[in-house]
Amino acid sequence: MKILKHTLLSLLALIILVVIAGLIILNNIKTKAIPDYSKNIELTGLTSEVNIFRDAYAIPHIYAKNENDLYRAVGFTMAQDRLWQMDLLRRVTLGRLSEILGKDQVNTDLLLRALRFQEKSEKILSSASPEIIQALESFSDGVNEYINNYPLPPEFIILGYKPELWKPIHSINLIGYMSWDLTSGWNTELLLHQIGNIVSKEHLKDLIPDMNSQNTAVYPDFQPNKNIPDITLLSVGKELEKIGAQVFSGSNNWAISGKKSVNGKPILANDMHLGFMSPGIWYQMHQNVEGQLNVSGLVLPGQPFAIVGHNDSIAWGMTNVAVDDLDFYAEIVNQDSTHYLIDGEWKELLIKKEIIQTKEGENIEKKLRFTHRGPIINDFKKSAEFPISIHWLGNEMSNEIRTVYKLNRANNWSDFRNAVKTFTSISQNIVYADVQGNIGLQCSAGIPIRKGNGIQIYRGDSSIYDWKGLVPFEELPFEFNPERAYVSSANNKTVSEDYPYYISHWFSMPNRIDRIRELLEEKDKYGIEDFKQIQSDIKSKKAERFTPVFLNALETENDLNTAEKNALNFLKEWNYELCKQSIAATLFEILYRKTGENIVKDELPEELFSSIMGQKILIENLLITILNKNTSPWVDNIKTSQTETFQDIIIQSFKET
Repeated sequence: MKILKHTLLSLLALIILVVIAGLIILNNIKTKAIPDYSKNIELTGLTSEVNIFRDAYAIPHIYAKNENDLYRAVGFTMAQDRLWQMDLLRRVTLGRLSEILGKDQVNTDLLLRALRFQEKSEKILSSASPEIIQALESFSDGVNEYINNYPLPPEFIILGYKPELWKPIHSINLIGYMSWDLTSGWNTELLLHQIGNIVSKEHLKDLIPDMNSQNTAVYPDFQPNKNIPDITLLSVGKELEKIGAQVFSGSNNWAISGKKSVNGKPILANDMHLGFMSPGIWYQMHQNVEGQLNVSGLVLPGQPFAIVGHNDSIAWGMTNVAVDDLDFYAEIVNQDSTHYLIDGEWKELLIKKEIIQTKEGENIEKKLRFTHRGPIINDFKKSAEFPISIHWLGNEMSNEIRTVYKLNRANNWSDFRNAVKTFTSISQNIVYADVQGNIGLQCSAGIPIRKGNGIQIYRGDSSIYDWKGLVPFEELPFEFNPERAYVSSANNKTVSEDYPYYISHWFSMPNRIDRIRELLEEKDKYGIEDFKQIQSDIKSKKAERFTPVFLNALETENDLNTAEKNALNFLKEWNYELCKQSIAATLFEILYRKTGENIVKDELPEELFSSIMGQKILIENLLITILNKNTSPWVDNIKTSQTETFQDIIIQSFKET
């Protein structure tokens, strides 16, 4: 018995020691890469002393005596805080996730390689100015100093690899990453093609926004050049089989001139809603070279320049234009998939062999096929019933690195416009203000010149549907010091319908821009506190529009139980503010979604129903269309013997809510 007791005690002691040792090891992995911000560092290659101050939020303020030292310190500092994120984004742009995450990522890697980020980056790098190349090289040297000499973040230890050295081209690859992240079309065009195979043309038409009904434009007073050749004129709405595109949405920006400012100086606000992640996509910093550069703003981890922010002369911020910048083409290929038909002739496909290394040690061989437009993407869109290629704006020549480098140094509106003219593949409305009192807004976008309206799947066997280039920068909309004394955008419709080029159908609904402009019209003068209140405003214009419609329908229903009557009273008394304590806000959001569900689910099989409910813009536009037309073939439930009205659907949805 004593032997058993001693054995158990020894075993318990061993377990405790193992646990303690494990905790020590885990804590060491977790904490050893945390930088000591108070420590002096000998950084190789510096020619003068660099001072880095961290504020209460650990945001770095870097003071150097020349730009080479500055960007070397920027690279080192960024690697201290964001090296894992930088390496992950680099692997995304190179299609090398399988090496660290396993063979489940092979198809993702193949798609990312099909987008050919680096091919474009090599062209940009080869034509870059010497000062930009030097800045990128200094930045890379700073990153590599950290990789070679300092503890790595825990993700590298857990996954068992060391990051490769950073190169200037890796910074430029991030152009492709951001362009793809903000592109339109990939998620919904084939979905709507599938829906169009099941429902009528009238059903499909109600999913496509009517641009004439969206009255709020980013550039309401912009007058397009009427002398543009007829070849570029687009007939929006003529195509019966309309197929839409999902857009990235969410950003806001605005600026007021001194006329509306309490201190007589412009005030600028910007709010970019990119994908939520931890750490966030932006890295805030302040960079200073006395007498040459003093810029503060947001950089993208992996490149050294402020994307948005301000210097001593100007401030700028961005919102997504929501350009329809990706087109699908139904291709005809020969039996062995080596040629495709174009204008009556068989043209050879570009076939690239890709070897994808996996964490498991396998080398998986895949093939990518390209037409002159871009990759054939059937391996990534399993639902496609015929070979489909894409033409994507991200593969068009642009130079966003040049833009942000010059923005960091711009002194006036002329410098600003010269800088943003190469910001093409990441289409943005860029807001502007300067210390001289000027404000402006410039559409910097790659808008394809194409036949048709851009939202159908084009015939691939004819070059008539190929892009004919991009709209010249000189013909893009802009505003400078408008009489109303403010400019603003929120991913909404860009210009009026008389603009001669098709931009998109898939802008955000004008709810946010209408609320912003409503607030900007409330007072004669605004200060910083007013802008804070506008940015934190929670009143919903969508709720303001739909709630009375819901209430009118529900007032006709006599068969409500006690809980439903209480819920109805909450909605009646609501001020349309989406605060977390609001019962009415919760009721509205669920009722709104339920109404959308009950309108479409009877017409669609489960898979397509699930897919369309994941595309908010399609459901939102359908509900707006029903409000505008007071009818739609979607409303009636085809699975019942009676004919339902929109009012019936609202009542049903309210009871389910």
